[in-house]
Amino acid sequence: MADVIEITSDTFQGLVLESEKPVLVDFWAPWCGPCRMIAPVIEEIARDREDIVVGKVNVDDAPGIAQQYGIQGIPFIGLFQGGQLVKNAVGAMPRAGIEQALGLS
Repeated sequence: MADVIEITSDTFQGLVLESEKPVLVDFWAPWCGPCRMIAPVIEEIARDREDIVVGKVNVDDAPGIAQQYGIQGIPFIGLFQGGQLVKNAVGAMPRAGIEQALGLS
């Protein structure tokens, strides 16, 4: 049972790009209503899944990361494997939709 980890510009390389496990990253901002709506879903996935790491990046605090991946809209949920963004889902959706979009179902 794991918690959602806060990922910053300083920790992104180590926690996401160099992770042994796939990493689900929720790109969000405090002012984003849909981001707040899916936060409990992201926390639930983190608690239930031992096979992936789950983290959050506040795009206001780490705009460079969002820019690097061409993120235009949030919530943007990305799945990173082997240092690469391999799948993503944009917008608020139920857990099943997120897991399906990311190939986790």
